[in-house]
Amino acid sequence: MNEYGTYRAALDGRDLPAAFLDRAAFEANVATTADRAEGTPVRVATKSVRCTAVLERVIAEPGFEGLMCYTGHEAVDLAEQGFVDLLVAYPVVDTPELRRVAEAVADGHRIVLMVDSAEHVERAGAAAAEAGADVPLCIDLDCSTEHLGVHFGVRRSPVRTPNEALDVADTVVATTGVHLSGLMGYEAQLAGLPDRSPGKSAVENFAIRRFKPRSKAVVRERRQAVAGALDDEYGLAFVNGGGTGSIEFTRADPSVTEVTAGSAYYAPRQFDWYDHVAYEPAAGYAVEVTREPADDVYTCRGGGYIASGPVGADKTPVPWLPEGAQLLDAEGAGEVQTPVRYEGPVDLAPGAPVVMRHGKAGELCRFFEELAVVDGDEVVETHPTYRGEGKCYV
Repeated sequence: MNEYGTYRAALDGRDLPAAFLDRAAFEANVATTADRAEGTPVRVATKSVRCTAVLERVIAEPGFEGLMCYTGHEAVDLAEQGFVDLLVAYPVVDTPELRRVAEAVADGHRIVLMVDSAEHVERAGAAAAEAGADVPLCIDLDCSTEHLGVHFGVRRSPVRTPNEALDVADTVVATTGVHLSGLMGYEAQLAGLPDRSPGKSAVENFAIRRFKPRSKAVVRERRQAVAGALDDEYGLAFVNGGGTGSIEFTRADPSVTEVTAGSAYYAPRQFDWYDHVAYEPAAGYAVEVTREPADDVYTCRGGGYIASGPVGADKTPVPWLPEGAQLLDAEGAGEVQTPVRYEGPVDLAPGAPVVMRHGKAGELCRFFEELAVVDGDEVVETHPTYRGEGKCYV
């Protein structure tokens, strides 16, 4: 991980704001993810990466197999660039998008669509029949739990029991143009919810830490029961689960054949607040000081790249380097300017960079057209992001 002086030297002369990827930290995070999986194949979640070159680099490593995409259009675009084994993690209901996926499958690409209802299956089947394709489908299992009357997890699929999963599977079998391939059981409340988030109260964080062990027992039992029922009745090619925050728990489930990780490679602020996850900050962005309205306040251009989810202290980007720089409570990170308070030894004259870290992984590349790959004190190459390739999927 570089310090302020090396980032400043590396980014000297570049237009700011600029997003960067620290090569050494990134490589370390890829290796850490493989080590945590302990031989279980890791599927790479594209929504957290949004950069084709980075996806290529991760997937080239042993232990990383396949991509988890977030739209059908994205999956087809990646298939046409040579990526294989693509799982779309969210249901597609748009007819033109479904038709494009079905045509890609008919051309020989493997793209698996997500379903959790008869309507999803029927829509996919209609597009597949029109294209003359046999589209593989994956059933989305809801892994949220409830404790003391509190819903713990995210609102995704209505499928929670073996019988509900078998009902969807029966529809798949009865529908021309599609076949059952897999099951996904994503435990968002374990994989993506920090243990000690600054965006939550002490009571809320305490409850999260208490609920997680209880939730694990429910998730493990539910996923195994549903996977076993589907596999016994129809056979499953794969069972997917997990995310960056729950790799160890997920790969220990004997019903799971692969785990997913996406945020791990960039290691945004979100993963600073887990009790058991250790990654190196590998991506961020630099904003440029443009004026000095007070002796200890430096106003920078841009910077307000807020993460998704309930707005709070955990979703805002923060100054990272030089050490000691802080946002102003009354203004925060702004759309066109971000003032920071700094009283340290570094000269932050106009033109100097302030290095920022973002809250969640996926948002960074939504705002920038390229990632500058930093190796030591120089930028050794640049990678276009999806945005830089002219792509905006959602």
